[in-house]
Amino acid sequence: MKSEQDIFLPSPHGLSTAVLVLDHSNTLSFAAAVDPMRAANRRAGQQLFDWSFYSAEGVPARLTSGVEINAPPISTLDKCDLLILIAGFDLEHQASTAVLASLRRLAKTSKAIAGIDGGSWILARAGLLDGQTATTHWEDLEAFAERFEHVKTVRDRYVISGKFITSGGATPCIDMMLHLIGSRFGHDLSQRVANAFIYDPVHAAEKPQGLIATAKLAPKYPRVARAITLMELHIEDPITITDIANEQSITPRHLEGQFRAALNATPKSVYLSLRLSEARRLAGDTAQSVQEIALRTGFNSQASFARAFKSAFGHSVRVLRQNNG
Repeated sequence: MKSEQDIFLPSPHGLSTAVLVLDHSNTLSFAAAVDPMRAANRRAGQQLFDWSFYSAEGVPARLTSGVEINAPPISTLDKCDLLILIAGFDLEHQASTAVLASLRRLAKTSKAIAGIDGGSWILARAGLLDGQTATTHWEDLEAFAERFEHVKTVRDRYVISGKFITSGGATPCIDMMLHLIGSRFGHDLSQRVANAFIYDPVHAAEKPQGLIATAKLAPKYPRVARAITLMELHIEDPITITDIANEQSITPRHLEGQFRAALNATPKSVYLSLRLSEARRLAGDTAQSVQEIALRTGFNSQASFARAFKSAFGHSVRVLRQNNG
């Protein structure tokens, strides 16, 4: 979903860019935001992007890989054309009073602010996404929508809404940056940057995020890809395999044959795997009770959920949490 504004209009003028990196950000998200700018400058032979790094409070930001970004505090930044906010985990802690105040201040003068991965959450915490459309990583979409009821939350890979841009993670960020490069400086340059990364295909903003990468399945097995998309959209309220087949005007038996050819698995087993993978994420990343996790992944019975979880992963939710410390 896109609602373009002036930063995406054709222009020969470069963009002054500030990159705010918070602790526990994913290294790939960091690279996805920064390296397309570097490559665009190199391929264009001129300074189209001029960027500087900032941290929350002047203390080096430590990425999930252990890489540290040594940068001044965001409070020292006066203005920029584009502010890119990169965040990953421990978002409540990252959303400090100082960071939120700086974001509100800079939102008044910047042309655009982009939230990458968990950056969407921080922008919403600052109140900047109220009345806007936004996305975040698919793992956090439901919690994001519940927490920020004044934000229209969508499953798109990235969203442009007014001066705010939100991305569902690292590869959607690459798509977003390539779109920015192409819109502002020309499609040819955007394509050359994509080619430099051997990045193909470039996905549209509104393409839904998926739990399973279906891009390789779609050309040969489009019905399987479509079925998986439907499954992903109905984790909490599972639909029947018959309904999934009917939606594509084929029989359940035909759909099962397609799944066996594409994945050597049945639609039922793939659907269960998707639901249990989400259950394991919720068990590891949230404090939700076992009953809440069961309901959020389509199990009406806590006992049946517990059996399925242990059968899939070899241990209970309680043991998983103990092992994770």
